[in-house]
Order: sequence, then structure tokens, then C-alpha cells
Amino acid sequence: MTQALSAGVRAGFSGAVGGTPLLRLRVLSAETGCEILGKAEFMNPGGSVKDRAALAIVRAAEHRGELTAGGTVVEGTAGNTGIGLAHVCNELGYRCVIVMPDNQSPAKYALLGVLGAEVHRVPAVPYSNPNQYQKVAARLAASLPGAIWSNQFDNVANREIHLATTGPEIWEQSGGRIDAFVAASGTGGTFSGVSEFLHSRRREIRCVLADPPGSSLYEYVRHGALRATGTSSITEGIGIARITANLALARIDDAVHVEDAETVRFVYRLLNEEGLFLGSTSGINVAAAVRVARELGPGHTVVTVLCDGGANYQSRLFNREWLQQKGLADSAARAGRIPFTLENVLVA
Repeated sequence: MTQALSAGVRAGFSGAVGGTPLLRLRVLSAETGCEILGKAEFMNPGGSVKDRAALAIVRAAEHRGELTAGGTVVEGTAGNTGIGLAHVCNELGYRCVIVMPDNQSPAKYALLGVLGAEVHRVPAVPYSNPNQYQKVAARLAASLPGAIWSNQFDNVANREIHLATTGPEIWEQSGGRIDAFVAASGTGGTFSGVSEFLHSRRREIRCVLADPPGSSLYEYVRHGALRATGTSSITEGIGIARITANLALARIDDAVHVEDAETVRFVYRLLNEEGLFLGSTSGINVAAAVRVARELGPGHTVVTVLCDGGANYQSRLFNREWLQQKGLADSAARAGRIPFTLENVLVA
């Protein structure tokens, strides 16, 4: 017999997914004259916005009867969806198999191993290549008995969970006072679901896509053609060269291209001025939100997504030597403090 939970008690990992707060970014709000608000998705129990998609995809597969006791969940991911899936699979009793490109932060591979996922690292190649990580994951799932391919990019359970939860949370927490929603896109699930809900409440809300170098979405939104802007980016898990099933349903009013130097500067501004230790996607989102706020002018409210914490990026984004190799150390320094070094540690 299952005992009813008391008010304020959530049912394990799954019950803790969602309901994250909306944070006012004090310094950036004062600087722009707008309210800059960040949805604190790094406060999900697995540490990122992808916990929502991971849980939704597994529950949808269970509902359809495709995933049964002792089954396996296979996914191709840059890391955070895999982390969310590993947690969910541990909780619900499934095997978790993750295929990742070999250019991601080392901490993500290590964490997935700690969580018990079986990790396959494959060369980072374009989506057109049959050995691209998503395609490898699809073949692997087809070869395993009792396995599903979660297919986060084209599985619209991803979008639907944000339509059902993230969008309504933002609307309620802001009191409906929103002029623009700004976010980057990887699978397209977050942007698509949130923008759909916000537009359903007020069509005038501008939904603006933030896009990094190497991605084709900026040109697609602005000029209708999938054409890359720049060559590559330090950001992980965002930017893409195709329109996924999730993104195809998105309502996109405009797009902003953000260079890596600006992304890094805002990552360090968030750390040094707002006290928030976050990853690169949060940096690009906030950089784009500030740009949109300046375009709208004082008195407006802009909401964005603080996707994940910075811990999984310490060896790169918060490493002085790595930033110097990428030519980005000056961007970090411009935000007031250079990355951590051993010289900062005082031994008693």
C-alpha cells in the first residue's frame, strides 16, 4: 500500500523534477532597465533542464508499452540528457546506455560512469555521417532486446513536457508579465514547448532563439536557409544543422547570433556578479537576453533559461589554460576575475 505524501514532500527523484524558481538577475536588470529573469533549471535534481525531457521520454515509452520491466534506454547525447536518463533509469529499474561524441567535457563522461550508465564514446562527425552519435544510438537500440531509443531530438515527448510544465511555471511565476522569452536550441524541446505555451497566453510575447557559432539556426530563422554562421563553438549540446521534430513545431519570432567570447564573458559575469556557477548554455542565453532587453528598451521583462551548473565544465570553461588556448581568457578577465589557479589556494 502506497502512503499518501504530506504537503511539501516529493516522490523521489522523479517527483523533484520541475518546479524550479525564476531568479531575478540583479546586476543585469539594473544595467538594462529591464527585468532579466532566469528559470533556474540547474536546480533540477539531476542538475539540468534535461531532467524534464528524460523523465517525460521514459514515462511516454512506458505508457505506450514500449519500455517494460528490466528494459534498456539508449540515447545519443552531449551529456545532460544522458545524466537525467541515468538518474531516471536507476530510480525506475532500467539499464541506461549512452552514446556521446568524443568532444564533450571529461566530467560528463566520468559522472555518467558513476551513475552506472554504459557510455560509448564516438568521433564527433556531422549529422550527415552514418556514424554520427545519434545514428549510432539508434542502431544500438535496435540491436538490444527490450531496448528503446529515446531519440530526444525527434521525440516530441520532449517538447510536450515543456509545454505542460516549464511554460506554465514561467507564466505563473512571472505573473504573466513577460515581453520576451530567449533561449538557445539543441533538441528544440525547451524552446518549442515554452514558446508555444507563452504564445497561447499572449501572442505579443517575442520568442527569440539564441544561436552559437557553427549552428545553422540563426540563418534559418532570419533568411529561411540552413546555413552555418561561423565554424564551431565551445558550447555543448546546443546549435544544430537541421530542423528537429521538436523544433519544427516551435514558434520563433527572431534569432540572435552570439559569439563564444560574449558567451564566456556572461558566464563569468553570472559567477562574479550574480553568484551563479553555470555552464556555457546559460551564458549564451543570458547574453542574448540582455541584447533583446536593450532592443526592447527599459521597462520590459525578458525571461531566459539557466540550463545547468558549472561543475561539469571545470576542466574547460573554468580552466585558465584551456581558455587561453581558445583565445577566450581575456573575455573571462573582462568579467572581473580570471579562472581558478592553484595559487589561489591557501594552505593552513
